Amino acid sequence: MNMFLKIKCTLSFIVRLILAVSLILLMSSSLSVRSEDDKLDGILSAYNDIDKLSIPVSNVSSLPKPKISSKSWIIVDVNSEQVLASSNPDLKVEPASLTKIMTAYLVFDAIEDKRLDKDQNVIVSEKAWRTVGSRMFLEPNKKVQIRDLLQGMIVQSGNDASIVLAESVSGDEDSFVYLMNREAKKIGMNSSNFTNVTGLPDSCHLTTARDLALLSINFLKKHESFLHYYKQKEFTYNGITQSNRNRLLWSDPSVDGLKTGHTDTAGYCLVSTALRGDRRILVVLLGANTEAIRTEESLRLLNWGFQNFDTIAMFEDKISKSLEARVWEGVSDKINLSPKNPLWLSVPRGRAGDVKLVVERIEPLIAPLHKDQIVGILQFSIDDQILKTVKLRIHGSMNRAGLFGRVKDMVRRWFEN
Repeated sequence: MNMFLKIKCTLSFIVRLILAVSLILLMSSSLSVRSEDDKLDGILSAYNDIDKLSIPVSNVSSLPKPKISSKSWIIVDVNSEQVLASSNPDLKVEPASLTKIMTAYLVFDAIEDKRLDKDQNVIVSEKAWRTVGSRMFLEPNKKVQIRDLLQGMIVQSGNDASIVLAESVSGDEDSFVYLMNREAKKIGMNSSNFTNVTGLPDSCHLTTARDLALLSINFLKKHESFLHYYKQKEFTYNGITQSNRNRLLWSDPSVDGLKTGHTDTAGYCLVSTALRGDRRILVVLLGANTEAIRTEESLRLLNWGFQNFDTIAMFEDKISKSLEARVWEGVSDKINLSPKNPLWLSVPRGRAGDVKLVVERIEPLIAPLHKDQIVGILQFSIDDQILKTVKLRIHGSMNRAGLFGRVKDMVRRWFEN
């Protein structure tokens, strides 16, 4: 009997000891998760500073940048959203009628949100009729369709059309300008300030080539269905036919946008884009001395970008084994990591084989894990220079293991550390 009691007490002690150790390990695991959350915050802070980390792709090319006759320019691969090269991209300048890219962006938002209809008729205000500069020759107090105003603003660069559209969305131009600045802040145009919807001269109405590139990329990805307006070569309204001022539409069939601008203070400006195969490149050129220089230099930059850089699809067919990660306390011990969306990477032509992948993530990964949960960043570099940084996510969900499985992994991890 005494032997039986001794065995019973011993077993009871062992069970209590196991439970106590399990509880301690579980608490340790919870603390570990919290510390890993802090580490993730540190990793993502680098991602949030991505503009300082990533470099123009031309920096790892053996070719020199072209010498362009303008105050400022930038060339961007739209697929990868990487800067290929630039000159004075953060110089603040007046954008002239390039302003109308933002005006159109918000008008298209209103159309897609059903707040505005292309077949809708609106009244031309006295203010719109009296506006100076380029115009589509609207008549005051007359009805005009939204679809005609769109062509008047985009093809003819009409200031009168721009004001009527702004009034149709927000009631008056000032309220629309507020929306422009709010949207600029939202998409990261940190060096821009809008004071009107037309681009008429104003010393406080400023932007940069970089900001305009950012706006245009968002425009192309969000409102591609409206791009046909920008490759329209002419528009007739009120018996007056006017041609699109983007002369690249006549000289290169791959060009399908985007917008010209000119004032005495801004010089000749152009945001141009071309689609060749499945690649799209965007050029912002500001402050050229003549219309001819604006056209020639923009085409030269487009050709230079297409000829000297490749844009490759990453992780297109399957998840890379290099992004397989060890998981602790889960129903499986492996999980795949990947970027959220299809990923394009721009590199100098011939240097795709030199790309190195650097993964920085929380360690250890402890279940449960959820699909699209952010666990780190993935960097692409050449010659130790970072070309692109993206967030790294869990490709599929992972449930927690049972108590025994979790305790087993905790003990193994404790001994490994």
